[in-house]
Amino acid sequence: MKKFIIGLGVIIGAAALAGAGWFYRPWSDYSPAEIQAATQPDHLVETFSNMGDVFPYRAINPSESATHLGRNLQNATVGYTLNGQARTVDDWMADSDTTGLMVLHNGEVVYETYRLGADLDTRHTSWSVAKSFVATMIAMAMQDGRIANLDQSAEMFAPQYGGSDYGDTTLRHLLMMSAGMDFEEDYNAPNSDIRRLFLGANIYGQNIDRLVSEIERNRAPGEDLHYVSANTQVLSAVVRGVYNDNLAHIIQTRIWEPLGMTGEAYWNQNIPGEHGMAIGYCCLNATLEDYARFGQFYLQDGVWNDQRLLPEGWVEQATRPNAPFQEAGPDAVYPHRGYGLHFWVPENHDGEYFLAGVYGQYVWVDERRNIVIARTAADTEWGGRTEESITAMRALAAHYGDDPTIMPAQMEAGDE
Repeated sequence: MKKFIIGLGVIIGAAALAGAGWFYRPWSDYSPAEIQAATQPDHLVETFSNMGDVFPYRAINPSESATHLGRNLQNATVGYTLNGQARTVDDWMADSDTTGLMVLHNGEVVYETYRLGADLDTRHTSWSVAKSFVATMIAMAMQDGRIANLDQSAEMFAPQYGGSDYGDTTLRHLLMMSAGMDFEEDYNAPNSDIRRLFLGANIYGQNIDRLVSEIERNRAPGEDLHYVSANTQVLSAVVRGVYNDNLAHIIQTRIWEPLGMTGEAYWNQNIPGEHGMAIGYCCLNATLEDYARFGQFYLQDGVWNDQRLLPEGWVEQATRPNAPFQEAGPDAVYPHRGYGLHFWVPENHDGEYFLAGVYGQYVWVDERRNIVIARTAADTEWGGRTEESITAMRALAAHYGDDPTIMPAQMEAGDE
């Protein structure tokens, strides 16, 4: 009996040692222990500006000829009223742990501020703002003639999804967030599908496409708005299949270089090295200015340096509701906002749309006023602050914007 107890103790000790080794991974640059520490609320500001220290990634290099956007700074205190209370943009930024805010008017930077240790060169994570970059690559593949139309199925370009419910889902329904999948997108729920997907990819380094291909449909596609990050992972697999390359390099050659992005960027992936797979539903990391430049690209209807990079009509289609259930309103699924094709649409929209990520990342476009606003943050209360964020960005657009009858001027990538 004594030998049995000793043997059992040795086994338990060895298991504990192995578990500790796996958790801390002294042989690796990345470990679950680091991820757990970095994702605590009091560490988010630092973590979101240094995601490459926590998660594996693949670099995105800028064009050698890239130049910064021109500056004509007119920083001012901008106020607004929310629920009868006078507020300022400074109040909003302070309450929401904003790390950077930039406003472009006619492609020129008119407002720029950095907070909480961030600066011009900080590569801040975008979270789901990255979804709109993936959707843009779908549009570019259509412009290139590699995708015929949005009613083609995902498995035509991403055969690893063949035979799954996602495989026979159309690109249109994936972009509309209307794939009909049984998926819980709640980061606060301990056993939600999105948390399991995050853990599988980021902690266990599992194949993300395989994890997503196991998700099943529980209702017909095209009938309701149900925001599901896994939809974008499938679209990112389509992009990888269409261009036969990794996602970071595709983004570099198709977006970063043509648009003259000035900052080095990177996309987080499940494991280090060349065999890593980009976490396609999030995790692009870039400078505030390059996020703003991407918004300017959309303001210019997908034209840059007189070259059309997106199909005619794409911007209007992507940034407006495509079905009644995508409209914003009192009965909408998501308060104060509706949806298009991987772009959000504010309530009572009038030429306005935005890219959004968890914890308060935004790129806002106001077509009537020729305004683009980019904002990075580490706001743990972002969900309850949606109405104020929309109000604050509208106030900025009204303050810095044009007469609404003026059309956006075409800006060259190297304008100073």
